[in-house]
Amino acid sequence: MTDATLDNAPNAFVRRETLQPQPAPLSVAGPVAWVRTNLFSGPVATLLTLVSLYIAIVVVQDFLRFYVLDAVFTGANRDACLADKIGRPVGACWPYVADRLQYFIYGSYPVPQRWRVDIVFVMFALGVVWLLWSRAPLKRAGAFFFFVILPLAGFVLLLGGPRAETTLTILLVISLLLAVVYALVSFVPSLALWASGPIRAAEAQVSPLLRFAQGKLLVLMSLAIFGAIELASERIGLPRVDTGLWGGMMVTFLISAVGIVFSLPLGVVLALGRRSRLPIIQLLSVIFIEFVRGVPLITVLFMANTMLPLFVPQEYSPDRLLRPLIGVAIFASAYMAEVIRGGLQAIPKGQFEGAMSLGLGYWQMMRLIILPQAIRIVIPGIVNTFIGLFKDTTLVSIVGIFDFLNTVQATLVDPTWATPTTRTTGYAFAATFYFLCCWGMSRYSIAVEKRMAAGQRR
Repeated sequence: MTDATLDNAPNAFVRRETLQPQPAPLSVAGPVAWVRTNLFSGPVATLLTLVSLYIAIVVVQDFLRFYVLDAVFTGANRDACLADKIGRPVGACWPYVADRLQYFIYGSYPVPQRWRVDIVFVMFALGVVWLLWSRAPLKRAGAFFFFVILPLAGFVLLLGGPRAETTLTILLVISLLLAVVYALVSFVPSLALWASGPIRAAEAQVSPLLRFAQGKLLVLMSLAIFGAIELASERIGLPRVDTGLWGGMMVTFLISAVGIVFSLPLGVVLALGRRSRLPIIQLLSVIFIEFVRGVPLITVLFMANTMLPLFVPQEYSPDRLLRPLIGVAIFASAYMAEVIRGGLQAIPKGQFEGAMSLGLGYWQMMRLIILPQAIRIVIPGIVNTFIGLFKDTTLVSIVGIFDFLNTVQATLVDPTWATPTTRTTGYAFAATFYFLCCWGMSRYSIAVEKRMAAGQRR
């Protein structure tokens, strides 16, 4: 039938333009469909949804009333949080948290020297963002900053004293020497290749120049940071602050960072050792892993605190804070080894055979082919171990280390803020702190899984 016939036919209509597709109705797709499918798909699901909703409303209502509606937000002492003083029901006593917040962060670290802790906090935040942000430039420089410069600068700033100043001087001298040596190593080999032709000489010159630029950045970064610390020590001074005065969030972040940074590489080495074909290597790895995993962390901390000084001369006895740091790192590495071993066992045999067919050695095969795939597979297990380690840092209080939770408990006996709701408020603040840190690690691991497509099977 032609267009003219259609135009002359009575009651005929033909749409000549193409319409845009319309979204599906809410009953088929969208929030209404999601609620109907997941919450009210049947009688049992509907009953469970209503019961859960009732419990959530009751619990949230009580929490909201205690921590927000009936809470006290201003005050100078306990009188502001006593019901008989203000004439109404009293919930959370938030002025207590505000008044003791400095102690929760720094512990008993001297107030005039807390600027040193603030600098370490800023450097730590910068290093974490530099490493974890996928679009951050100069990743190699960021790794050098986080794993080399930050620990050394943190040691000098936080501890202070003659030993720290001597260490700082040595670091400055080493940085200057590395600048000279790196320049010679980068430029001299390129001069010998000029005789091989202009093309090869030009190609050979680019790589040393790039290496020199990267090395120059690392050296300049080291010189700038250590030089600034040296200048501050000369003008302001860096008196020694004994580790017995450290506490609060500072110690919690310190123990967690040391445990996380050292447990992953140690876990990889132990996992490879347990799968080694050398009997002595395999036996030692199995004994270490099973022994550490067979005892609780409290036992490891007690052993590190009491037995570790027995293995070294008294003048070289580890610091009271260094002992739990070593114990936590050792304990976490044993669990990390089993997580990594699970990833290694999930790699198909063809990956090993393909890597060996390319002529790669054992360590090249592991570094370039096997370990990247294994770590990608076990990202949830790795992050789960990190989260458990972060929460287990509270156990260091049994060896006399004032971590964040221990500082909260120490303030509960302060008569200035002794009220019926002070304890609940302090523990709620501690729970919020741990939840936000663990939730942040969990969300980042989910983002990494999505970016690396760890959950997809091709």
